Amino acid sequence: MWGGRFASGPAEIMEEINASIGFDKRLAPQDIRGSLAHVAMLGQAGILPAEDVAKIEAGLKTVQGEIEAGSFEFRRELEDIHMSVESRLREIVGPSAGRLHTARSRNDQVATDMRLWVRDTLDALDGQAADLQQAMAELALTHAGTVMPGFTHLQSAQPVTFGHHLLAYVEMLNRDRGRFRDARARLNECPLGAAALAGTSFPIDRHATAASLGFDRPTANSLDSVADRDFALEALSAAAIAAVHLSRFAEEIVVWTSAQFGFVKLSDRFTTGSSIMPQKRNPDAAELVRAKSGRIIGALSGLLIVMKGLPLAYSKDMQEDKEGTFDALQTLSLCLAAMAGMVRDLEPVPEVLKVAAGSGYATATDLADWLVRELGLPFRDAHHVTGRLVGEASSRGIGLEALPLAVMQAEEPRITEAVFAVLGVENSVASRTSYGGTAPDNVRAQAEGWLKRLADETA
Repeated sequence: MWGGRFASGPAEIMEEINASIGFDKRLAPQDIRGSLAHVAMLGQAGILPAEDVAKIEAGLKTVQGEIEAGSFEFRRELEDIHMSVESRLREIVGPSAGRLHTARSRNDQVATDMRLWVRDTLDALDGQAADLQQAMAELALTHAGTVMPGFTHLQSAQPVTFGHHLLAYVEMLNRDRGRFRDARARLNECPLGAAALAGTSFPIDRHATAASLGFDRPTANSLDSVADRDFALEALSAAAIAAVHLSRFAEEIVVWTSAQFGFVKLSDRFTTGSSIMPQKRNPDAAELVRAKSGRIIGALSGLLIVMKGLPLAYSKDMQEDKEGTFDALQTLSLCLAAMAGMVRDLEPVPEVLKVAAGSGYATATDLADWLVRELGLPFRDAHHVTGRLVGEASSRGIGLEALPLAVMQAEEPRITEAVFAVLGVENSVASRTSYGGTAPDNVRAQAEGWLKRLADETA
């Protein structure tokens, strides 16, 4: 591979640390796409004769067929996917294969391959995130009026609806999709033709190559073209944030399915048993989604550390961009699929949710708001009155709605029987009609809006 410069082959340990074919072979489809675009451009520019172009194109398609059929032999001594493809191409078409590498380097070749792979993967992740949004919006519409406790500090705060809770994650996923699309837009420039680092003296047409591969334009600086891995870092950053969102919901599923909460049920399809405790039903799918977020975040950290000290342009350190990026984005894909499956399997338990919604004096804010709205108290005064009434109810071991009217009037004489209308959890959620609030009509409208928007995307 190295021509006449080296008199002997690498040491065994050198071959072991240097070879990337074990993982970069998954770039084979992108590598062949890039080579086909490159050789076509070389022919159009008059750099290669038409006869060689035809041979190389036919040979590359043969190699592609062998890879797809699983009959292609990946050899470690050939180091990487680029040399593996080129070596097999030479076996098929002879010396003409050597002309394929005219006006390019493995540096711009791998940068192009990686951009193509990341772009393809971001498109797939965007579709999966949309599917999870669909599942959540459908469940939210069904449970637009199902009351549950809303929490702050994992303490009962105010009643919300189950549908409203799910739509919070639909919003998060939409931001994730925006980040996927932003990352895709910024990476959509083609490095091919930047060669090793300085460009080439051949009269190539980089705009033609970029267009044939679906890029918006060629990269503008040859040094940056081969030295940049921002596109991978940005994709990993978007993936890490998405993984955090999935992990938060996975944590809620773990908590909600416990016997102590009992808010929701998961079927046998997304739970496992115990080897020793026959009564157990463990939410292992959710636990694994929660755990795998660390793996995705770790890949981002790892590549940031690889890149932080590299001078321009290319260094072999950058070979470390692949395994973490491949693993993280494919792990996120698995997590999105698992979460969509769990959401479609999830069965809320409305009666348990309703009881929990009323616990912990969750309608205290409704009482304070009533004092402000109906009696004209300043909110801080209403807050103090409500706090004292909560304390009284707590000392008696009852809920606010069970406090006698006379006890309430001892704190604020103007309180009337009408106050009890706001102390029920259904009345509480129904009153939250501000834009983005948890009122069931709001939730239905939001869920229906999301379902229409998602349908329009695929129309």
